[in-house]
Amino acid sequence: MSTDAPARKLVLLGLVGPKNESAVAAFNDWYLGNHIEDTARCPAVRSARSYRAVKGFLGEPPAPYYTVYEFEGDDADAAEAALMAYQQDPDAWEHRKPSNDSMAVMGAGWYEEVLEFGE
Repeated sequence: MSTDAPARKLVLLGLVGPKNESAVAAFNDWYLGNHIEDTARCPAVRSARSYRAVKGFLGEPPAPYYTVYEFEGDDADAAEAALMAYQQDPDAWEHRKPSNDSMAVMGAGWYEEVLEFGE
């Protein structure tokens, strides 16, 4: 795929971690144990994956975890609107747990695919 080909994927990337050492268990319970699956159930989301940093490369990892949500389409504004509507619907997922204020966000943003090699 060349760099001037149309975007094939739109992702929301979140760099997150527990607010502090005393919040690790609460973060694991809410973020890893509920929030990612909840967000993945949004109709606009195609997939969700979360990764934990295990080793730095050219410096320290920017966050303990990064999570990638792949969305339908290539319009970040539309995807964000769909996600916000889903998250604001209290009946969207019956197992949703409210945030327990354990998460720190180091960064987040919408990215479109511009180049792909392999599968």
